[in-house]
Amino acid sequence: MRRTTAVPRGWWDLRAETAAGKPAEQDAVAPRAEADQLRLAPAAGAVVDQACGMVMVLVPCHRGPARNLLVDVSRQCNTDVPDVASALVATWEGEPFPVLMQRALRHALRRFYAEDRGCDSRPTGETSGSRPAM
Repeated sequence: MRRTTAVPRGWWDLRAETAAGKPAEQDAVAPRAEADQLRLAPAAGAVVDQACGMVMVLVPCHRGPARNLLVDVSRQCNTDVPDVASALVATWEGEPFPVLMQRALRHALRRFYAEDRGCDSRPTGETSGSRPAM
């Protein structure tokens, strides 16, 4: 015995549902956005890996510190790591590195080299726990 089910006309039509006051279109937007993010994730990972490689060559460091530098720059600029990585990789093609990211990278490199040497990253004349001399 075979069962058949009749589907009302316009069942899958999002415009018909939203016209009736149902938020079906809003429910469909979230999975689409998530699918787009999942589709772009491998590309973003490749850009981050490429930027890490550039930092590893330019700074002479391992992968962990190179990624930490990118994360530090992204936090200072309030952007995502893939955005910082793509801006850094774009410099290879002749694109200018954004000024805000340049400053953030400069500060991150100062901290990196200060930690590498085992010294404090504060300016001279300022020690931990004390105020600068006036």
